[in-house]
Amino acid sequence: MAKIKSVYICSECGHESPKWYGKCPSCGEWNTMNEEIKDTSKAAPSAKTRSFSSYSKPFSIDEISTADEHRYDTGCKELNRVLGGGIVKGSLILLGGDPGIGKSTVLMQICQFMGDMLKILYISGEESKRQLKLRAVRLGVDSPNLFVMTETDVEIICEQIKSVKPDLVMIDSIQTMNLTELSSSPGSVTQVRECTNMLMRTAKGLDIPMFVVGHVNKEGSIAGPKVLEHIVDTVLHFEGDKQMSCRILRAVKNRFGSTNEIGVFEMTDKGLKEVENPSQMMLSGRPKNVSGTCVTCAMEGSRPILAETQGLATQSGYGNARRMATGYDYNRLSMLLAVLEKRAGYYFSNCDTYINIVGGLRVDEPAIDLAIAMALISSLKDTPVDENAVAFGEIGLAGEIRAVAQAQLRINEAVRLGFKKIILPYHNLKSVNCEEAELIGVKNIRDAFEAISG
Repeated sequence: MAKIKSVYICSECGHESPKWYGKCPSCGEWNTMNEEIKDTSKAAPSAKTRSFSSYSKPFSIDEISTADEHRYDTGCKELNRVLGGGIVKGSLILLGGDPGIGKSTVLMQICQFMGDMLKILYISGEESKRQLKLRAVRLGVDSPNLFVMTETDVEIICEQIKSVKPDLVMIDSIQTMNLTELSSSPGSVTQVRECTNMLMRTAKGLDIPMFVVGHVNKEGSIAGPKVLEHIVDTVLHFEGDKQMSCRILRAVKNRFGSTNEIGVFEMTDKGLKEVENPSQMMLSGRPKNVSGTCVTCAMEGSRPILAETQGLATQSGYGNARRMATGYDYNRLSMLLAVLEKRAGYYFSNCDTYINIVGGLRVDEPAIDLAIAMALISSLKDTPVDENAVAFGEIGLAGEIRAVAQAQLRINEAVRLGFKKIILPYHNLKSVNCEEAELIGVKNIRDAFEAISG
């Protein structure tokens, strides 16, 4: 007789408990413990009962050859950049993002380019074959090597992969997949984990790269347990507001490349279009001779991107001044305001303060501190910042402007887009040179504002 018992599993971190808790003991989230039925009758064979011939044997690392290793070109330079040069054979790639942000769209567009050389199997658990065809027609996808399948049973999917032997597999989405031997519903922690494990073993065993689409929860992280991110080789995340055309593709985890690179896309009626010059797109429509705006240069991996920072300081109508930051760390904004008051004499205590990075870009780099401070002071004093100026630098708690990395790349990008005045930390002056623009090294916040507003 089967032995069945109930367990409670956290939908956020995967913590398993024999009894229910209102607050997860592991991650501290509330109301995330869901009941699952666990069958304990099937015990895995012990090492003594298994045949030794089924074990994998160790190899010397010198015996392993990578001579025939190459990456598949996706046909999209921005995606190749984020992946580290292309798709690695046998890799499992998790693609996450908000609903409607473009996950299925970018996968379908990859099919069009790679379908000329490779056999691709697109498996959807959310759409019918007719719906997939309509979307393919809208995006101009007509590759004869693209095969579609609507199925949610992972065992059937793995058998079809072994039978068809495609060169690339796409699963849309993992939350709709299920194993029939598990009693829990699709999308639960157990189903997501076990389905991903089976797909991972299939991908590794047949050396077939596989894209897996994952939905996100209300906090913005990949829905389901964090263990899902540990199973896969690469985690890609789409960022951006659905109401805006700009999309940022960022690598959260990458075993085959850097996690600092980003890809910039623009959503059009024909699908996602890669943006080769994101700085120009971020600065389009920038207001002239208006206070509260300053241009900075942030580094995303090896790519410098010019972005417009906007600050607004207005008299507060309540006892407690309001603080709001979009695209910038809220806690760092609070620190900057404290430094501006204590070290530079600009008082924001009775002002509602708002910060915005234009274009939906989120920047956590300390090098944009100086531009944020300049935008805030400009709004407070209602004094416009020079429209031909770019500012970057980290602000310390003593009010000093500290040196930043890769200053020369930032200067080159600013000069390329026609900026004539560059405000940078004084200690970076000795390691950079530029004849096309005026370089002004500053040591503190007051010197920086005098230079940038002059």
